[in-house]
Amino acid sequence: AGSKKMEITQELWEEMLSSKGLTVVDVYQGWCGPCKPMVSLFQKMRIEGGLDLLHFALAEADCLDVLEKYRGKCEPTFLFYAGGELVAVVRGANAPLLQKTIREQLEAEKKVLAEGCERKVIRDEPLSDEDGCLSHDKDIGDDEDVASSGKTCTLAIIKPDAVVHGKTDEIIMKIHEAGFDILANEERTMTEAEMRLFYQHKAGEEAFEKLVHHMCSGPSHLLILTRPEGTEDVIAAWRTLMGPCDPDVARREQPDR
Repeated sequence: AGSKKMEITQELWEEMLSSKGLTVVDVYQGWCGPCKPMVSLFQKMRIEGGLDLLHFALAEADCLDVLEKYRGKCEPTFLFYAGGELVAVVRGANAPLLQKTIREQLEAEKKVLAEGCERKVIRDEPLSDEDGCLSHDKDIGDDEDVASSGKTCTLAIIKPDAVVHGKTDEIIMKIHEAGFDILANEERTMTEAEMRLFYQHKAGEEAFEKLVHHMCSGPSHLLILTRPEGTEDVIAAWRTLMGPCDPDVARREQPDR
């Protein structure tokens, strides 16, 4: 594995694990792609940490059997490997925590290599879908947590009907007025496979097929949201802004949203 960020294939996985130093793997879902806001952070950390001992890589969960347990999750996951062993995990696009973990693990691995210190290996048990997902059904958008409790980001989707009716700018303005910062904003039409994965927790519901069809009917806006440090947790604040999960209750209690 090189010191620059690369896309991992099954063939490169073993090679990556044998790399000297610390390797950080951005495990992402095919429906949303890699965590773009973290790219600049990784580039900065590579320069600070030393190109020979710090490596970064991308891995789509659906493409590697070894990452099977990370498939279908709603949050990005960053796996830290050293000496072929898992030494740390960070869930969610939490830049300060990622930076802190990279520095700590890099220093720890330097001591292992220079002084023969024991490497601290961990096991990871990913969150269940019930722990990691939240869904609503209103025009202002749908969201799936990309960070569990204590993390700093969440993903919001402005649905095709809101986009086609020209409500995108109005919704984004409301999001800003509510105190959120938008780290990323991508417009694209979701595929059926992506939506079936995204809404798999609703697969048993009667309206599932209709929901999937609707979400693939036109362009959506995917927003990565965060909140300024010291304010209300971003996920709790987003849930408050979204209102009730039941669309009938939402229309009755918050008709202006």
